[in-house]
Amino acid sequence: MGCQSTGTGGKVGHVNTYSLADGDAPWIRNGEPIQFEGEQWYPADGVESFLDSEMHRMGEYRGVQFFVDKVDVRPYDRLYTKFDRHKFRFFEKRISE
Repeated sequence: MGCQSTGTGGKVGHVNTYSLADGDAPWIRNGEPIQFEGEQWYPADGVESFLDSEMHRMGEYRGVQFFVDKVDVRPYDRLYTKFDRHKFRFFEKRISE
């Protein structure tokens, strides 16, 4: 018996998996921020590798789920959206000069 993949999110074996959008949403590609906890988080030109089990879903913004690394604590350093299998685009706050 092996693990069964649902392909649309849910569980693989006993591990939560998150659905994968068909590419980045246009607002992300346009550099628009996620508004979360009264702050704006801007998409960066990079992705990081995580297993879905290493991420904690914080909510949804404009139809896109967003996450934090499970080991991160408030105040968070980065937010993430799922970009590809085991790839998450990160979002950061811009520091005012």
